[in-house]
Amino acid sequence: MVRENPEAVRQGIRDKHMEELLPLLDELLEQDRKERELRRQVEEKQARRNAVSREIGQLKRDGADASGPLEEMGLLAAELRTLEEEARSLAGRVQDLLLELPNLLHESVPAGRTEDDNVVAGEHGEPREFGFTPKAHWELPAFADWIDLEAGVRLAGAGFPVFRGQGARLVGALERWLLERLREHGFTELRPPLLASPAAALGAGMLPDKEGQMYEVKDGFFLIPTSEVALVNVHREQILDSGELPYRYSAFTPCFRREAGSHGRDVRGLNRLHQFDKIEMVILCRPEDSWELHEWMTEVAEGLLTELGLRFRRLFMCGGDTGFTQAKKYDLEAWSPGQERWLEVSSISNITDFQARRLQTRARPGGRQGKGRPEPVHMLNGSAFGFPRVLAALLETHQQEDGSVLLPEVLRPYFGADRLD
Repeated sequence: MVRENPEAVRQGIRDKHMEELLPLLDELLEQDRKERELRRQVEEKQARRNAVSREIGQLKRDGADASGPLEEMGLLAAELRTLEEEARSLAGRVQDLLLELPNLLHESVPAGRTEDDNVVAGEHGEPREFGFTPKAHWELPAFADWIDLEAGVRLAGAGFPVFRGQGARLVGALERWLLERLREHGFTELRPPLLASPAAALGAGMLPDKEGQMYEVKDGFFLIPTSEVALVNVHREQILDSGELPYRYSAFTPCFRREAGSHGRDVRGLNRLHQFDKIEMVILCRPEDSWELHEWMTEVAEGLLTELGLRFRRLFMCGGDTGFTQAKKYDLEAWSPGQERWLEVSSISNITDFQARRLQTRARPGGRQGKGRPEPVHMLNGSAFGFPRVLAALLETHQQEDGSVLLPEVLRPYFGADRLD
């Protein structure tokens, strides 16, 4: 596709404002041209070698002198070794360059370079009328009893909080309620490993794009920055039955991110952490179903925010704020009345076949044993939710004048009480 549509790929890179990758595209096209020329030469040499081999055989059968053809055969073998080694090296470079190219945007994605160009696609919920001045969540009187930031600093550093008592119970209540809701929507819950191999990270599109955000541990493994990495790898190198699709998976895991460069109010309280809990949704589907499922998954996440009694909005992300792997993305932001700002709590993305091609996850019409040609599936992912900022919005939205927090009704059976105090 890149070879046949270089200008479309070039424009796609520009639409994402990743112009620094354009020289890599030029190099890719040139290296691909050279590799194909070498392959042509290899095929010609192989054809000549086969002809000379037949000639040698005939000469030997006739009892004639075969020294000339034998000498040519030796020269051909040496030339072939050199050409094949050069072709393998070029093929490796072509593959490396292909991995540097981002997914192309869907035609509906709005143009724009930064977050200021994102489009508000909908706003839901009425602002709460407070009879007092609402506090930021970290200013609530009992916040330190629920979430101990100082203990986390002693254990691992800033951005690694310790949830204690009612705070820990609230995390557990949110987890159990969300997973139950997702089961009702047809998601199968998985409990994946928290480590990802380089191959798994590469297949998910985290490499070579997100090295700086991931924690690398011994033996080359990475702590997962999101359980999306695990979920999309479940069917790596498998041919699926298209009649069984879509597969819907959910997972609750801790996630680990360096989050370098954050400062100021962005890192106060629960706003930005290096370790945080998140429930992820991933869908594997037929290509013709992915755009409808993208809207459906976004509506699922919006319904969950509504049940939590939060005011929120949907952002349609512009080209420059749509990530490396994504063809189309919505962000959901919850209103933080204590901070008077919107907090991103979920991103829902259609990755199309970008990850599936890396992972070799395909589906065959007529089932695994069918005769149709297997094609890459489409993959979608979305958060339900990144817990820290949902908890921040929840604590601030439902705070009471006495400093307690009245929980939304859906969480009370899982928490065992109606409020934190």
